[in-house]
Amino acid sequence: MDDEHEDHEDHGHSTAAWTGVGVILLGSAVASVGVLLPSLLLGIIGAVIILIGAGAGKVLSMAGYGAKGHHAQAGSLVDAPDESGAETLGKS
Repeated sequence: MDDEHEDHEDHGHSTAAWTGVGVILLGSAVASVGVLLPSLLLGIIGAVIILIGAGAGKVLSMAGYGAKGHHAQAGSLVDAPDESGAETLGKS
């Protein structure tokens, strides 16, 4: 069982994904308040914020802040070995 190597998916843990989800959640909250207070204006504002969040996530992903982008890791230098034991110093 020690010889087996599991490949784990990234699940989108990136700046682009977190930004997109955060803005979409904000838009959902605004739209929810619009439903509670019967306000068409708040519902439309919430929908616009949701669209902005989806766009922001896509733009940041295209700019390299996605899971596979060159800004995916927190620092510019990584000095810890990866899962296979290979050195990753200077790779980002």
